[in-house]
Amino acid sequence: MSDVACMWMRGGTSKGGYFLAEDLPSDTAERDAFLLAVMGSPDDRQIDGMGGADPLTSKIAVVKKSDRDDCDIEYLFLQVYVDQALVSDAQNCGNMLAGVGPFAIERGLTNAIGNETDVRIFMVNTGQVAVAKVQTPNGQVSYHGDATIDGVPGTSAPVLITFKDTAGSSCGALLPTGNPYDTVDGTRITCIDNGMPCVILRARDFNLSGTETREELDANESLKARLETIRLQAGYLMNLGDVTDKTVPKMTLVSAPTRGGVLSTRTFIPHRCHASIGVLGAVSVATAAAIEHSIANEVADLSGDSMAIEHPIGETTVVLKRDTTGEVESAAILRTARKLMDGRVYT
Repeated sequence: MSDVACMWMRGGTSKGGYFLAEDLPSDTAERDAFLLAVMGSPDDRQIDGMGGADPLTSKIAVVKKSDRDDCDIEYLFLQVYVDQALVSDAQNCGNMLAGVGPFAIERGLTNAIGNETDVRIFMVNTGQVAVAKVQTPNGQVSYHGDATIDGVPGTSAPVLITFKDTAGSSCGALLPTGNPYDTVDGTRITCIDNGMPCVILRARDFNLSGTETREELDANESLKARLETIRLQAGYLMNLGDVTDKTVPKMTLVSAPTRGGVLSTRTFIPHRCHASIGVLGAVSVATAAAIEHSIANEVADLSGDSMAIEHPIGETTVVLKRDTTGEVESAAILRTARKLMDGRVYT
């Protein structure tokens, strides 16, 4: 393949290419080779491609119309590594998800209905469903509005995303070990999966305050080595097997909040510190904060089901809905998206 129709979009605090499934090779190896060329990987600068030399800007959404009765479209997320010739489908991306509904409407995969359109999205990576509420005044997608999210300058139209039945989507259970905490290499951890497999650890157990900058943490090689040792063991505990070449589980250091939120986070994805926190990562962390005796619960300042999860550049608010037994039933989060370019990408 030499060129393919593509829309480049910002989804939440991420950015990448949105493709119709029918426009990409059906053979996985051929598809991945094409996407590596599109992004310019492997290369630290991704200078010969569209990637932005950061995992957050080296992402792909593959979208198609769904035959399922409960969904309108299907979304496959692919993480294109920056410095390796690797394309991974091992996780969801809730930030890129914010652009999937608008993209589907623009491409005619589903119709706009009224001033707001609910787009039911089947997340292929984990077999779960999300509903995105897209602003569609006069039957057209609008990217302009007053909504703001930390990590993105300016304002945009809101995209409210509700996640349902995401517990255990990758690991088979919300708490894959069956415990609110476990001990690995003498460190207490919480293994959780409410849409994103995460290992939650106390920052102070690593002699950290939890307020360090992304750059400080990325430069801390001994910290990253210790986290990776724990991550590799946690992979087996979480039914993920050997995670050496996988992007999950994410490693999230938590500490007491400093800006009025529920708790503060620093997340590794998995080997570089996240500039903020992933959408589904925030959902998993917020859920953990609501579970008694979890590592997140120990440091959380809880005041209700609206949970502001602090991260290096602000906060992400997750709203939990509980069933009659008090268990988390669903989680909603506010994102925004913007169309940046619509055309053809060349390799």
